[in-house]
Amino acid sequence: MRAIIIGAGRGSRLKHETDEIPKTLVPAMGKPMLDWILDALGSVGISRRDVVFICGYRADVIRTRYPEFTFVENRNWENNNILLSLLCARDYLNEDVIVSYADIIYRPEIIERVTKSPYDLALGCDTNWRQRYSVRTQHPETDAEKLRADGKRVVEISRKIAPESASGEFIGVAKFTRSGTSQFVEAFDEAETRFAGRPFRDGRMFEKAYLIDHFAFMLERGVALHRENIHGGYMELDTLEDLSYAQTWWDAWRDGG
Repeated sequence: MRAIIIGAGRGSRLKHETDEIPKTLVPAMGKPMLDWILDALGSVGISRRDVVFICGYRADVIRTRYPEFTFVENRNWENNNILLSLLCARDYLNEDVIVSYADIIYRPEIIERVTKSPYDLALGCDTNWRQRYSVRTQHPETDAEKLRADGKRVVEISRKIAPESASGEFIGVAKFTRSGTSQFVEAFDEAETRFAGRPFRDGRMFEKAYLIDHFAFMLERGVALHRENIHGGYMELDTLEDLSYAQTWWDAWRDGG
């Protein structure tokens, strides 16, 4: 199984931390965010040689530090967003894959859980997500990539879901089987035909779509998405404030809090 890591962006909300390096290389708890992700992937036997990395900002730095990766470059990273960035790796969306954001840290258990999931499109979901947002002043709950589910089946995914109605937060990690990647790409081609150069979701142009925007489109087409739950042990590090809380969050989960 391959892993596709979406890491083209700079991460401007981390300010000076990304002056010389891309967001994924910003250190958290003693090592780059990317190394935490690689450690988690390694727990299920996905090595660095199995990683397809989508680079953009300061691609030279990533290429130098991680020569084992297969690289795909998003040359238009300043003008598009996560969905189109992922599709830069379209040639690798034809087999079983793990897809992961690059600005997150998570325990290996979530990779183990989504990898073993029986579903074609399995999304990692943190059911304890609101604990982190209680102290995040620069990234409110309204920005969370929330989902609602009926059991394991996802019925809605959107930032606009009321926090109290959400079943959890999509953590930016998903497993697509070969069938799942086929469904994903087929839906993308339809969406691109219909919406390229036009508003797609929540007033965003198609070119600026998030991955969850496409998941929402797939749900409307009747594609089945399922969740695999974790209860903490995940964090997005989007701001300097998030970095300052990283160790506290991690210690709380480690200690069972």
